[in-house]
Amino acid sequence: MNRFQCVADHQRRYGVKRLCSILGVSRSSFCCWRRTAADRAARQAADAQLAARIRAVHRESDGTYGVPRITAELRETNGETVNHKRVARIMRESGIEGVRLRRERRLTAR
Repeated sequence: MNRFQCVADHQRRYGVKRLCSILGVSRSSFCCWRRTAADRAARQAADAQLAARIRAVHRESDGTYGVPRITAELRETNGETVNHKRVARIMRESGIEGVRLRRERRLTAR
């Protein structure tokens, strides 16, 4: 549980000032967290939609595409502006990985 969420849950009974001092949270930070709750919810919904599109592109590539190719595919086909770092974060959170091809290492034969 988030400390801010704990303050929000118990604020009617104990008061925001007392809870913030006990939990070591500034009141201004708590107010900012409460004020930006709608933005966080909207971002989570947008990330969920993007995760569905990423899964579709990954499935079409038979599970081979990684972050750079999925980002390029989303930009080309859907025409959406999406950052590769955001795609990487969503793929990491969803457990989606591309195939890594490595050359076989040869050791010196004696």
